[in-house]
Amino acid sequence: MKMLRNSKVVITLIMAALLVALGTFNVFAAPKQKNIILATTTSTQDSGLLDVLLPVFEKETGYFVKTIAVGSGQAMAMGQKGEADVMLVHSPDAEKKFVAEGYGINRRLVMHNDFIIVGPGTDSAKIKGVKSSVDAIKLIANANALFASRGDNSGTHAKEKTLWKKAGINPAGQKWYQETGLGMGQTLNVAAEKKGYTLADRGTFLALKKNLGLDILVEGDEALLNIYHVIEVNSAKWPKANAEGAKAFADFMVSKKTQGIIKTFGVDKFGSPLFFPDAGKKVEDLGK
Repeated sequence: MKMLRNSKVVITLIMAALLVALGTFNVFAAPKQKNIILATTTSTQDSGLLDVLLPVFEKETGYFVKTIAVGSGQAMAMGQKGEADVMLVHSPDAEKKFVAEGYGINRRLVMHNDFIIVGPGTDSAKIKGVKSSVDAIKLIANANALFASRGDNSGTHAKEKTLWKKAGINPAGQKWYQETGLGMGQTLNVAAEKKGYTLADRGTFLALKKNLGLDILVEGDEALLNIYHVIEVNSAKWPKANAEGAKAFADFMVSKKTQGIIKTFGVDKFGSPLFFPDAGKKVEDLGK
């Protein structure tokens, strides 16, 4: 009986070895550290893109992604403290600084969409169709029309502050300027409720449009390009970071399959994609 049991063990081991060689069974397939903390922007969450991508990633790799959707600034602050493994963000200047200071590695271009200025159909500031986003916010300020700002150090907020700076206007403290301190979806709701204007990423706006009662009033300005990168937290600075999981997620985001999903996401519902895949491209070539 003992010899029989030993024979069965030997046969089992031989079969497992054959299956591994054939690629049909991998005893090392399960990742050592299964959980990945993804710090990302509210736009990737509110648009529904992550709801489509994450199940695919988790099924293919065996990882489990815990998503924390905040502004890009807050996402990178998490990375600086070692509280995230990987980030999907859209605040280029802050991202470059984050990497230069050694907190992040392998910053890779993933996709883009664009920012738009939205507001009520009544359009008291008369900005509809204005080509320059800077000219549009000047008109909003001159009309003392309510403008809802995220005010949360997000990529969207960073873009908005750049526009005010170019316009030579400091809106802080003005009665018509309200900082919500909220994400994109919630800020859009505030603007809708108060019949005000706001700067939004196109993806989130289109995903929520039917419940808002706001219109796209200014779009197409090159200054409104909205670019997303994936960045892995530097495990040399934070040894407890899940470096393997972060790389697996970043590789997934720039893979051909994922870029194909991004390319078609939103087309069936809105007639056009909410994001445009850009892996392997140069930033200076986007939007052309």
